[in-house]
Amino acid sequence: MADLRRLADALRQDGGAVREAGPEDAVDGVPATVVARPASAGGVAAVLREATAQGLVTVARGAGTTLDWGAPPERVDLVLDTTGLDRLVEHGAGDLVVVAEAGLPVAELLEKVGGAAQELVVDLPPARLAGGSTVGGLLSTGASGPRRLQRGGVRDLVLGATVVLADGTVASSGGKVVKNVAGYDLAKLLTGAHGTLGIVVRAAFRLHPARPDRAFVIGSGPAADVAARARDVVASQLAPAAVEIDRPAGSDVAEVAVLLEGTGAAVGQRASAAAELLGGRVRAEPPEWWAALPDGATLAKATATLTGVAGLLAAAREAEERYGAGVALRGTAAGVLYALVTGSPEVTALAVGHLRAAAPSPREGTVTVLRATPEVRAALDVWGPVGGLDLMRAIKRQLDPGRNLAPGRFVGGI
Repeated sequence: MADLRRLADALRQDGGAVREAGPEDAVDGVPATVVARPASAGGVAAVLREATAQGLVTVARGAGTTLDWGAPPERVDLVLDTTGLDRLVEHGAGDLVVVAEAGLPVAELLEKVGGAAQELVVDLPPARLAGGSTVGGLLSTGASGPRRLQRGGVRDLVLGATVVLADGTVASSGGKVVKNVAGYDLAKLLTGAHGTLGIVVRAAFRLHPARPDRAFVIGSGPAADVAARARDVVASQLAPAAVEIDRPAGSDVAEVAVLLEGTGAAVGQRASAAAELLGGRVRAEPPEWWAALPDGATLAKATATLTGVAGLLAAAREAEERYGAGVALRGTAAGVLYALVTGSPEVTALAVGHLRAAAPSPREGTVTVLRATPEVRAALDVWGPVGGLDLMRAIKRQLDPGRNLAPGRFVGGI
């Protein structure tokens, strides 16, 4: 049992708060006991130190927009609410760097750096931005949107981070930090780890100058043809900021949308050339599905090589015809797509397995289930084959030997 008085004492100097958890504080269906909301990095360290001393399992939470991603934790004794750490620490406009606390909403960060005609190119889904998705949640899930094609993903944009480990140790790595910890690039290591290795309290990111002019080129056709044309655009000299594919469930037709960014007339010229390459049309606005994740109960992330995207599209149609599933695919033509799979748990498991056969190894691609019902999770391995699992477990043992941080949420039960 959690000792609320001792947890509250740990936050007394911080000004944070501790309360009993309610039904709304459950993490992916797992009920919580206590919620702590520190107001500083020191408060996070103090409450984690006390929680670990009590043998409690802690799960970090920002806005909670992706708490149902990954696997449910084995248990939840303490929810550590990071929204009390919501400051923009520094915006070095001249250096194209921003430093923010973990609880700052990404939408607010984007608005503040946008005043200097700069941006953090993460392109979170509109629903996550509207839901208040935070800097910590951005790193925890490692999700990136359409423009990762040219600017890289979140792991490429994060320069450094300050992290609190399970025993309350405050460690830092990378740029824009005071004390570095040798051996690990913590910022990149924790990106996409679902809070299982440490809790990010502050992070520094690389910014990019905003590009004032943009044009979209939209084309459609048989899925295999669209994949080939999209691949030609990615490999061309047109320097697209993004090339996205959308293939609705049950359809033999897919749509491709290309984003060109820059300044002045050159954007229009490149857009015209892309339209010729795609056999498409130029427009000012993106399609409705742009940057949005397919919405439904079972959401998977499928990766592939540039040439393997066509295979994923074909595998989606084959799974529908063979098992009666619905498989919608959407994402970058460079090989990071999201799949919405519909059907019974057994049918869903068979369809996911068929997609995995098209991305047969961690080197050539993977299919991981981000969100699913308990029945679907019981019918399949949500992570699938993962390379380097022994090394990942060794890192977990070193950073969180007592398994006090969200055990079970990540691959291999980490």
